[in-house]
Amino acid sequence: MKGYIIKRIYEPPSENDGYRILIDRLWPRGISKSNARVDEWDKDLAPSTELRKWFNHEVEKFEKFTTQYRKELEVHTSELQRLNDLSKTQQICLLYGAKDELHNQAVVLKSVLESL
Repeated sequence: MKGYIIKRIYEPPSENDGYRILIDRLWPRGISKSNARVDEWDKDLAPSTELRKWFNHEVEKFEKFTTQYRKELEVHTSELQRLNDLSKTQQICLLYGAKDELHNQAVVLKSVLESL
């Protein structure tokens, strides 16, 4: 299994990234689509607009955000399984736009995917 890494989309692409998937519902500000080198933009796996706005990247809300986001992901089993299958042949780089590298949806999604 190749596995998953997470990376801010604002970091330069690397040859070690593997298959790059943006998991934000909104395209990140200041990043052109040509420079982002995104292989896939998976809005469906991003947190809902309501959850994203409620969380507002407030660290004290992260635990509840994690619980709610995991619930949202439960309806995307086929998509999660597709990424899991893909990760067996190549590395998957989960891209996100948030400034906080420890408290964001990519951390949660990586955990969910690794538990499959």
